[in-house]
Amino acid sequence: MRRISLFLLVLFLSLCAQADAPRTFREAKKIAGQIYAERPVDFYCRCAFKSKQIDLASCGYIPRKQPKRAARVEWEHIVPAWVIGHQRQCWQQGGRKHCTASDPVFSKAEADLHNLVPVVGEVNGDRSNYGFGMLSEKPTQYGACPFVVNFKQRTAMPPEYSRGAIARTYLYMSERYGLRLSKQDRRLYDVWNRQHPANEWEQWRNRRVACVQGNANRYVGVVDLSRCAKSLSRSSATRARRG
Repeated sequence: MRRISLFLLVLFLSLCAQADAPRTFREAKKIAGQIYAERPVDFYCRCAFKSKQIDLASCGYIPRKQPKRAARVEWEHIVPAWVIGHQRQCWQQGGRKHCTASDPVFSKAEADLHNLVPVVGEVNGDRSNYGFGMLSEKPTQYGACPFVVNFKQRTAMPPEYSRGAIARTYLYMSERYGLRLSKQDRRLYDVWNRQHPANEWEQWRNRRVACVQGNANRYVGVVDLSRCAKSLSRSSATRARRG
């Protein structure tokens, strides 16, 4: 009897979490903002931010070309929406807007919080929908931010500290949404996954997203959804004390 009750409790909490899961990219950005308010540091450059404003001095960031865009937070898909959409029929029929409106799988992938991170706006624009890879250039484009974009090769090289999280996100998105990865990309992400294990920040993020969205990224770790309500209550109490 206790096993049945425990199962029902876990199922109830899981359904509650999924009920709060974002249905659109717009909703996902709002929820992501609430999550990262607890640890407001951008993904690629480790710049501190508050609300929508990046503190460039906190990370030694020097704008490459767009100072206004560099000063604001933008929400980036680690696996670009372009990459997800181009593997689906809806994109051929009308691009991203059509996919969002007509393809439930694309809409769910577009709003998946595991794939969404806060970044410096200029870096988001420069990265565009380029794939990740290793480059020979030294990271000098953005001051002390160790991110490199080779526009001719349409490739971006992220800092070492973000490579593991990127790899695990690509592997997760590929598995969950049937996203095809090239042999070269699969090999790269397998290597990054092994070389850069999930740190405390990534595990924290995985738990917070899982509690809201109802599912974890298994490449980061398993999350006990039955503990979510207690964890979220502690986070809310902490924010209240800070406020």
